[in-house]
Amino acid sequence: MTAPWTSSSTIAHVQILLDSFRHWLGQDLIPRSTPLTDAEQLFHASFVVLSHGTQADPILNYGNATALQLWEMEWDALTQMPSRLTAEPELQQARSQQLALAAQQGYFTNYEGVRISRTGQRFLIQQATLWKLLDAEGNPYGQAATFSHWQRLP
Repeated sequence: MTAPWTSSSTIAHVQILLDSFRHWLGQDLIPRSTPLTDAEQLFHASFVVLSHGTQADPILNYGNATALQLWEMEWDALTQMPSRLTAEPELQQARSQQLALAAQQGYFTNYEGVRISRTGQRFLIQQATLWKLLDAEGNPYGQAATFSHWQRLP
């Protein structure tokens, strides 16, 4: 399999992730360079970056290497999964409420919640930032999250 960050669609998606983060939060998520370098750097970042589209039941469309490791998934499986499945069923409503708030405000910081990996490993994410993705014309493109603090739970 080729490296996910090298596809033209992923490179373009990373630019939307980074531009939207800068738009809402007034700072860069990573130091910017060329689009290909940005895509590689974000994919290999030590923090999690995850995003989903605008579908009624949004499908994940990006997860960097740290996210893939945390959710114990390969790129192809992750990018076909409804994002609600990152949380246990009883926690999906609370997750949806936070995503709605982030969509309304443009972003939301200091989010925390329990998530679950493909194998059932539960973990608490802390100090996460959620933000609304906008395409080059300013149209809604999805939502993204980033965090560097998590704790595995029993």
